[in-house]
Amino acid sequence: MGSATGTLQPVQADGELPQLFRDLGDILECPQTGEPLRLEGGALRAGSGRRYGATDGIPNLFVPTAASAGHVDVTEMVKAFYEETPFPNYDDLDSRDSLAQKARRSIFPAMLNAQISRGAIVLEAGCGTGQLTNFLGMAPYRKVIGGDICLNSLRLAKAFRDRYSIRNNAFLQMNLFRPPFRDASFDIVVSNGVLHHTGDPAGGFAALARKLKVGGIIVVGLYNSYARLPTRWRRTLFARFGESLYFLDSRLRDSANAERRRAWFMDQYRHPHESSHSMDEVLGWFAENDIAFLSGIPHLDETAFAPDEALFAEKSPGSRFARLSTQLGMLLRGGADGGLFIMIGRKAKAA
Repeated sequence: MGSATGTLQPVQADGELPQLFRDLGDILECPQTGEPLRLEGGALRAGSGRRYGATDGIPNLFVPTAASAGHVDVTEMVKAFYEETPFPNYDDLDSRDSLAQKARRSIFPAMLNAQISRGAIVLEAGCGTGQLTNFLGMAPYRKVIGGDICLNSLRLAKAFRDRYSIRNNAFLQMNLFRPPFRDASFDIVVSNGVLHHTGDPAGGFAALARKLKVGGIIVVGLYNSYARLPTRWRRTLFARFGESLYFLDSRLRDSANAERRRAWFMDQYRHPHESSHSMDEVLGWFAENDIAFLSGIPHLDETAFAPDEALFAEKSPGSRFARLSTQLGMLLRGGADGGLFIMIGRKAKAA
C-alpha cells in the first residue's frame, strides 16, 4: 500500500529509484498537499516533511480517494482483486522482442507507439502489469510513467523493465483520482480499460485531464454500453453452467496457455466492479474538461478505420444516429475485445 498518512514507508535495500524520477522531478507532487517532491535515494520527500518510500523500487504514492456524494469508492475492492489476479500476465513474454511482437500484433499499441511525438512525456494511468508502458519505454526519445493501484502488477512490470534494461520508463503506485503530478505535466495520458472499474469514471477522467498540457492528447478506452452486453450474457451463463460453455468466448476456446486463459476469464467474468459507457457520454466528458474530440476506434461516424491512419488527426464525431449505429454494429459483431472502444481528444485550454 502507498502512504495514506505521508509517513515514511519501508525502503528496499536495492537503493536508488530509477533515474527517470530525477529527470522528471519538476512534475512530481505530493498527492495530499500538492507540494513538489524531490528524490532522496530510495524515497520521495515533500517540503513539509512528508516522505513516500518504496517497495521493491516502486514509489508508494497512493493515497485514498476523498468520499464524494453519489459515488461508491471501490478502490480497495478492485485493488484486492488485481493483487490476487494481475492482468495481463507475462507468461509468453521472454524478451524485449517478444513484447514488441505482441504489441505489433495489436493495431492500437503499434499505431500509438509510431505516432507519439519525439520527446513526449507520457503517463499510462492504470497501467496494470505495464506491458504498454514497457513497450512505449523502449523508444529512446520519450519518457513514460506507468501508475497503478496494484503493487503485485507493478512488481511484474518493473521486473520485466529491469530484466531487459528498459531505461526510459518507470513505475509508481498511485490513485488515479489523486495523481502525484502537477497539472499540465504530460503530452500524452493513456487510460485504457481502467475507468470503468472505478466508482466515478467521469471524475477519474477529469482528474487525468488536468494533468495534460494544453495541446496534449488523452486516450481513454472503456466498455461500451451496447458492445459489453454479450460479455454480460456470457458471464451469467458461465456462472450457471460453468466450463462447458467456455467455447462461447474465443479467448477461452482458442488459447493454449492456461494462465493466459485464467487471467482473461477472471478479468472479464469475475471482476467485482465494472460499468459501461456510450460514445455520447464520453463526448460529454470531453466537453466538460475542454477536450476537443479527435478520433475513435471504431470511428464514431461509421467510416472505416484504416490501420495506417493518423490517430491524432481530427475526424468527425458523427451524428447521434451515426454513433448509435456504430455501437449497435459493435454489438452485432459480438462485442469483440470485451466491447472496448477508444476515444482520443486534445486539451484545448488550461483548466
